[in-house]
Amino acid sequence: MRSFITEAGLDAVGSSPWYALHTRHQHEKSVAELLTSKGFEVFLPLYSTVHRWKDRAKQLSLPLFPCYVFLQGGLDRKMQVITTPGVHGVVGTAGHAGIIPELEIAAIRLAIESKSSIEPYPFLQCGDRVRITSGSLAGLEGILVRKQSQTRLVLSVDMIGRSVALEVDLSMVEPIRESSPLQQSPLALPSRVNSLQSHAVRIDQRLSL
Repeated sequence: MRSFITEAGLDAVGSSPWYALHTRHQHEKSVAELLTSKGFEVFLPLYSTVHRWKDRAKQLSLPLFPCYVFLQGGLDRKMQVITTPGVHGVVGTAGHAGIIPELEIAAIRLAIESKSSIEPYPFLQCGDRVRITSGSLAGLEGILVRKQSQTRLVLSVDMIGRSVALEVDLSMVEPIRESSPLQQSPLALPSRVNSLQSHAVRIDQRLSL
């Protein structure tokens, strides 16, 4: 399983701003479950990885952004949020909660719903910006990086200073002439972003490691 999102949260895409909650280490899933049980709309992107020990190997679902859970709206009940066990606080600046651009959330959602391999990546802001031109990820923009024989597209959430990378085919990307921040409207992303409503998934109570 790649991620879990409350069904209400998918239905409410675009209706409320997104925020990031800073959580205790390895408390992301419990925080998301507790907030969902309180009626909040949350998004916790996960990725699959295999951890190996001397005597065994186990496939795990881990947070793409360790120590962070995304919250849509809900700050009118801020005390219920910040008093949730495992929550350190709401990410922001100068005492104000920082709003995460909806396009960044939409891009992460689209990436994790794809069949591409995705994993955390060191925060990256500068580099060759490209746009995927075909396939299920057409329209998605990010920074192109190369590692040995692999080509990856790096997506970042600036508010928390974290990035993720997914494998892409070099023949399916084109350079973006302007080296400015993402200016594309979320509506310009593939229609699959909006169609995610039909693929809503409820929290899996068996997500514990």
